[in-house]
Amino acid sequence: MSNVSRRGFISFAALMCGVAPSQFAMAIEQKVFTNGGYAINGYDPVAYLKEGKPVRGNPAIQTEWNGAVWLFSTEENKAAFLSAPEANAPQYGGYCAYAVSRNYTAKTDPEAFTVHKGKLYLNYSPAVASEWKSELEQNIVSGDANWPALAAK
Repeated sequence: MSNVSRRGFISFAALMCGVAPSQFAMAIEQKVFTNGGYAINGYDPVAYLKEGKPVRGNPAIQTEWNGAVWLFSTEENKAAFLSAPEANAPQYGGYCAYAVSRNYTAKTDPEAFTVHKGKLYLNYSPAVASEWKSELEQNIVSGDANWPALAAK
């Protein structure tokens, strides 16, 4: 399906469901950053939220969600993710949050992250994470506005 026909379908389906097309597109599919075949470089997304640090996932503890393979360090973290994947997955599909706030996508470094109001944001590098944090609230507003179009590309 071409991007034009896909967008038309999403808009039509969204109208039928009574939601904004961008919200419906996010519900159908979301672009996820993968590296080495795994979402967010193979790190456990729940560990960032529970432990406040990056923890490598175990390939024996995995699930597929949103078109990507996600790894976890424990079965408990996997269960937490599966109970609420949208709440436990990183924002913007695990792409660099600063880049998304500037209306483009970039890969991420698992060590460059921010947990803010229970949400995980990843960045390209520690230096970029520092820039991201310098205007955090405005960057989140911009990222949230830019992400639906970027995710649809």
